[in-house]
Amino acid sequence: MASKSTGLSRRRFLGGIGAGAAVATLRPAEALASVITEAAGGSVRASDTFGRIFSLQPFADLNASSLKSALMAMGQRGGILDAQDQLSAGPVQLIADPNLSANNPDNTTHTAGTTFMGQFLDHDLTFDETSQLGVPLDPLRAPNTRTPGFDLDSVYGAGPTGSPQLYDSADRDKLLVGDGGLFEDLPRNANGSAILADRRNDENLMLAGLHAAFLLFHNRVVDLLRAQGQTNVFAAAQRLVRWHYQWLVLHEFLPLFVGQALVDDVLRNGRRVYRPAAGQQFIPVEFQGATYRFGHSMVRPSYRANLRGDPGGNPATGAPAFFGMVFDPAGQGQADPVDLRGGARAPRRFIGWQTFFDFGGAFTADLRHNKRIDTNISTPLFDLPLATIPSADPPTSLAQRNLLRHITWSLPSGQDIARALGLTQVLQAQDFPELQQFGHGLPSSTPLWYYTLKEAEVLAGGARLAGVGARIVAEVFIGLLQLDPTSYLATNPSWTPTLPRRTGSVGDFRMVDLLTFARVDPDNRGQ
Repeated sequence: MASKSTGLSRRRFLGGIGAGAAVATLRPAEALASVITEAAGGSVRASDTFGRIFSLQPFADLNASSLKSALMAMGQRGGILDAQDQLSAGPVQLIADPNLSANNPDNTTHTAGTTFMGQFLDHDLTFDETSQLGVPLDPLRAPNTRTPGFDLDSVYGAGPTGSPQLYDSADRDKLLVGDGGLFEDLPRNANGSAILADRRNDENLMLAGLHAAFLLFHNRVVDLLRAQGQTNVFAAAQRLVRWHYQWLVLHEFLPLFVGQALVDDVLRNGRRVYRPAAGQQFIPVEFQGATYRFGHSMVRPSYRANLRGDPGGNPATGAPAFFGMVFDPAGQGQADPVDLRGGARAPRRFIGWQTFFDFGGAFTADLRHNKRIDTNISTPLFDLPLATIPSADPPTSLAQRNLLRHITWSLPSGQDIARALGLTQVLQAQDFPELQQFGHGLPSSTPLWYYTLKEAEVLAGGARLAGVGARIVAEVFIGLLQLDPTSYLATNPSWTPTLPRRTGSVGDFRMVDLLTFARVDPDNRGQ
């Protein structure tokens, strides 16, 4: 299969990592105000629907009869976004031999778990169950069925009284955890469906594993507080869990997504474009429908789920380790699918987290990385299982679905937002020669999702977001934390974590510390 150029040399990638030290200067506040919606500017009350940041025109003529087909062609398998991974080589070789994914290089600044933590965060913030792909809809008419904040409502639901099915009937302070495999699992009904506040957290094995880890994390905090004589244990445990989670968001994952320099700039100098009134935060469609979908570019075609979960398996396919494509059509209907889709329980279906996060020492040798943030999407994502699509409707190409959302939300182009912000580095038509074939002026008025990926590729070497994408993601994340009156950043911004790290120290907290406290780390599992 012919390969396509990524346009990213090692020098350019390393240069992109270093470029995080510079933060772009934006237009003066009064100039920005002219392109910001009233809700984003804080002058009107936002509702529990989606909303907009920018009052700009759509990226193209939405009435053009050929626009939808042009976007479908952009996002089709074998098209410009397909990384053309050589899937026939199988999941093991796709990891071992980078030449089989020549268009899809690793991002050595991210570990493989960063992708799935990013997805977990998304499912905590936003769920659109109303809109139709490619059918324009006012965001104010689309309810967001998640609360717009890092409050883990995707885990806790409405609490022990409002969502009793999520809690242990023998101990209502604790969340219900499933078993029946070699290690923990999501709680499941007899038909295998997961018992969750947000069913999307069973889309793939890695995401299900993260959700199960948070269930155990909460339960371990309950045990700790009881041992300390705490009363009203559930509320105290929930707050402690949320605050440590919010610390991870601000201090570990957001800097990986946008660079530490931009995080520091927004915290020090304030948000410039996402400025709802206190307690009136909302999820902007520029974030939900485009910029935060950058994580789709980070997904690998295949993963090693664990190192020793499949002792009776075929050594030719990696056993005793369990390797799988992230999605494989062959897994459809199988009780124990060959791929890493969710919705199934079997002894080998658990995550060995040393592949996904760096536990240090000898475990670092087991670590694997994300793919770079660029316009090359791993090939399995062009044929999603319908079970991973909440509406269960085609198209099954994730890229096509992302692009059609630009019509749904009437999103502005990346270039228009960059100019509205006053950025000096605005990608031009010459940066998008591959879009010329699709017409509609897309090289100079580019769909925001595609622009965000190309911006990361060109300006940051694929290591992180840049420009428009970085600004929107950074301000929304930090804004949601600052505007939530129950968050640690709003309640006690000088707070530091109190739970122990792997080293036994306190004062900081990282994902490996959470997994260790939950006892799903490789030391506690013995594998």
